[in-house]
Amino acid sequence: MYPEEEYLPISSLQHLLFCERQFALIFIERQWDENLFTVEGKLLHSKVDSARAETRQGVRTAFGLLLKSDRLGLFGKADVIEFHLIDKNPNTPFKSNLPHTFPDFLKKGLWQAYPVEYKRGKPKPQECDAVQLCAQAICLEEMLNINVPMGAVFYGKTRRRKEFVFDRDLRALTEKTSLRAHELFKSGITPKAQYSKSCESCSIKDLCLPGVMDGSKSVKEYIAKMLVQE
Repeated sequence: MYPEEEYLPISSLQHLLFCERQFALIFIERQWDENLFTVEGKLLHSKVDSARAETRQGVRTAFGLLLKSDRLGLFGKADVIEFHLIDKNPNTPFKSNLPHTFPDFLKKGLWQAYPVEYKRGKPKPQECDAVQLCAQAICLEEMLNINVPMGAVFYGKTRRRKEFVFDRDLRALTEKTSLRAHELFKSGITPKAQYSKSCESCSIKDLCLPGVMDGSKSVKEYIAKMLVQE
């Protein structure tokens, strides 16, 4: 159990798996830099957050629900939680004490929660998105005393969903990543840069300066290269 002052954003797990230095620059040093990709991502999420709850063919969709896990020390806001009706008996009791932010319709039957995260890009080879989504599921399970077996990420570039099953391995990786995030945050130490191809797609590349800070080049060489390009 973590005290609330030590909670980290659920999204921080994705940053950590992508790059520990990126995690530290954003969440320890509080550095951030907007670019086209981050702006597009914000626009996509703003559209989702502004939507209203809706019902379609036995699926109730809620937007922007607040989540937390005392066990993992995480908090955040879900883009979309779909609740699929699996028991039409209105007398079926609900086992948990619902937070006031959750819809009353959950008390009227048995609904299966299905988190959906929105991303502007396309599926990644890393497990960043899967872990972020799994963390949302763990929060829901802890808050509602239910089982959340799977969810999906909607990618804006492909306009398709990718479904993830929250199996034992993914849950273990999510818990391990959460623990590492707390350890790194508590240390207050930003790891040194290590340049790789993934640096080219990083939203804070210009703040990190991996081509210089990894020690493979001197600052003098870097400045000379920039002057030649200009």
